[in-house]
Amino acid sequence: MLTVKQLDKMSQSGIEKIDKTGLVDIRGIMIDTNLPLEQRMINYLEQVKNPYCFLCGDSVVRIRFEPTGNELKNKMKDFFISLKKV
Repeated sequence: MLTVKQLDKMSQSGIEKIDKTGLVDIRGIMIDTNLPLEQRMINYLEQVKNPYCFLCGDSVVRIRFEPTGNELKNKMKDFFISLKKV
């Protein structure tokens, strides 16, 4: 399980320091939408390894949030709630 300290470190690393070979392709991540929200978030984090930097095909995706913006956990919660509405 990722710690807050590990997540903070991931959020601070620049894309130029990212080793593409260690990134997960998000297209292969499967989330069971029948699970409770907290378990879906845990499963996602376990699969993606780094929620701030991952692959989508051959493209490296780097996510950053404004310091005064919404936290990652809130963004993820909103995302998984939207999946249930589909």
